Amino acid sequence: MTYCAALGLKDGMVFASDTRTNAGVDHISTFRKMYTYGIEGERSIVLQTAGSLATSQAVFTRLQNAIAQRAEHNLLTVLTLFDAAEMVGKLVREIITKAEDLANDSTSGTFGSTFMLGGQIKGQQTELYMIYPEGNCIRASEDTPFFQLGESKYGKPILDRSVNYDIDLHHAAQAMMLSFDSTIRSNLSVGMPIDMVIYKADSFKLPSIRRIRENDDYFSDLSKYWSDALRNTLLGLPDYPEDYWQ
Repeated sequence: MTYCAALGLKDGMVFASDTRTNAGVDHISTFRKMYTYGIEGERSIVLQTAGSLATSQAVFTRLQNAIAQRAEHNLLTVLTLFDAAEMVGKLVREIITKAEDLANDSTSGTFGSTFMLGGQIKGQQTELYMIYPEGNCIRASEDTPFFQLGESKYGKPILDRSVNYDIDLHHAAQAMMLSFDSTIRSNLSVGMPIDMVIYKADSFKLPSIRRIRENDDYFSDLSKYWSDALRNTLLGLPDYPEDYWQ
């Protein structure tokens, strides 16, 4: 399993993905699930995935090959991020269909992968899309400013309670890290390291991925502070009335 999340906010975007994959408790590996693309001063794009590792890697490879071979249509030439999302969706559907045909299996979902694509092209607003295995996509909005993939249930309450479209990037990044900390604590299929990107709107800087490892001091401090704060808040809650349970 995996956990990925992306925030599309007024001031920019925050992306994070864990790197753990597993095929049972005795086969756990680390694989990159986030890739970045861009042209300095012109566009910045981040792509994340959860699902079939083979399908995801095939999509990333095909996208990178199109850029390397200077294909007419690639992530560095599309006119809009919606065009980029459609390109990825078409590629996902094509790869899954081919795999299903070869395996003579179109019902198990073995080859399914879901993607999140976000970023900004000069002259346009930041945008964030969820791209489904069927090839279609939806766009995040001010009312729904974040998407999640994979093992999302443990980290979702933190984002639900703390993140809105107007939150600043600093606190959004902290909320994202705590969302991952809670998920890792509650689900062994999600694990370190975490790949994370913060993109400031209208900066058009090539996105760089920060890898947060188990020995990261700030992440450890944030986790401990959050745990202590929750414990202290619990101890400080108002007492219930004496007849409350009667």
